[in-house]
Amino acid sequence: MLRIARNSHTTARRTPRRLLAATAAFLSLSFTGAALPHSVAAATEPPGDSLSAAPASPQVPAGVTAGVAVFDRQTGTFTEQLAPAATFRSASVVKLLIALDFLWNRSPDSIPAADRTRLDAMLRSSQDAAASHYWSTYGGSAIVERMVTRLGLSDTAPPPAGYEGYWGYTAMSARDTVKTYRHILESAPAPVRDFVMERLRQSTRCASDSFDQHFGIAAAFDRPWAVKQGWSGKYAKGNCGSAGATAARGPGASAPASGSAGAGDASVDLGRPALHTTGTVGAGDRSIVAVLTLHPDGTSYGKAYTDLGRLTRSLNVPGGTAPKGKWYGTWGQDVAVRAEPTVGDNLLTRLPAGVEVLVGCQKKGQLVSVPPYTNDWWAYLPQYGGYVTNIYISHPANQLPDVPLCTDPK
Repeated sequence: MLRIARNSHTTARRTPRRLLAATAAFLSLSFTGAALPHSVAAATEPPGDSLSAAPASPQVPAGVTAGVAVFDRQTGTFTEQLAPAATFRSASVVKLLIALDFLWNRSPDSIPAADRTRLDAMLRSSQDAAASHYWSTYGGSAIVERMVTRLGLSDTAPPPAGYEGYWGYTAMSARDTVKTYRHILESAPAPVRDFVMERLRQSTRCASDSFDQHFGIAAAFDRPWAVKQGWSGKYAKGNCGSAGATAARGPGASAPASGSAGAGDASVDLGRPALHTTGTVGAGDRSIVAVLTLHPDGTSYGKAYTDLGRLTRSLNVPGGTAPKGKWYGTWGQDVAVRAEPTVGDNLLTRLPAGVEVLVGCQKKGQLVSVPPYTNDWWAYLPQYGGYVTNIYISHPANQLPDVPLCTDPK
């Protein structure tokens, strides 16, 4: 639910669709309104700094299928396992295997500049074109077969028959993902380890295809972390970044398909929307985290992003520190995050529709009007480094009652 400014003459609590349509001209300058979600009251959550009270087992949102593995490298034990051998289509997580295969008998210091550029884009910004280049140049499914043998992977298999060109349909499990990271950190030559991990630590918020990829691990924990994320499905186009253009995804990420298809000895679901977060958390890469998820057909990117975030925040991750702030749902589509609490030429990025965000503090800024609502309070999102108008925060009050005032320059 949203709030009405105290000086507003209307008492409506929800925005009629026809009124939102009427405000399109204004919204095109700042953010695009959309119908309210079915229930915004359920979108709020306790503070994000409550890891000490994490439940004993992963909390999987309704309708989500998950494979989870958290490995504490300090003790050599798993702190979380949920269906760790279950296979999922890997989406962009397979880019780890593609990079390791290329670097297997090569030093990063000796590779051509063009390959350094490709690997940088593939690992930091999840560029599909770079993955497709290596897939087509170095044998496609043979890359996966080589890495299965080299790393001793148990559940990983090439894409199923008929989809050999789609590297994102490689089957992987949470436990094989942990094993891949353990190889990078503990067995790979130091130059390869440092090359790969440095790029995962520098993961860009906006991926090459304009999807916001700082979900899961990247949102649930303060740095240091390193991530390789994955997403695949019929999501609306990405809206991340200050530019309006969206890069096209390469054919390796997904293909028109539904149901399940055999992938080696595994069975991988090719239809439901997938969203995965994998990487390391804590000083010295203490914990390796792999959370692979499938969501009901028709799930929006923002909903999958939120559900994966809630699942990741429920995990026992040694060395992880939760960021300070309060988690709130949002409503609307293409909601703008701005450098200052004003509308103008200061756009940083746009939120996935209906996603949960961490609010660090709030302050008064420019009065914003989205009839029938007006509000001059703005929420500061520390993970984005910018502000959104409180109109689009899912809470009935203009000023959020449990969020402090911003006292720093932000």
